[in-house]
Amino acid sequence: MAKITKDTLISDCLELNPNAPDILMEAGMHCFGCALAHGETIEQAVAVHGEDLETLLKRLNEGLE
Repeated sequence: MAKITKDTLISDCLELNPNAPDILMEAGMHCFGCALAHGETIEQAVAVHGEDLETLLKRLNEGLE
């Protein structure tokens, strides 16, 4: 399975990890419901919302093989 990176689009992240909406919401990021999700990367969303990129990536990749 693919790994979620800082360059992964939020829309692709949602396809890769079915738990991504919950993880993003817990981080205060409701990006998956935003029209920008189709063109915004994880890194771009983190920059806007002020979350720690490495921590979020670790959580988004947990359970992916």
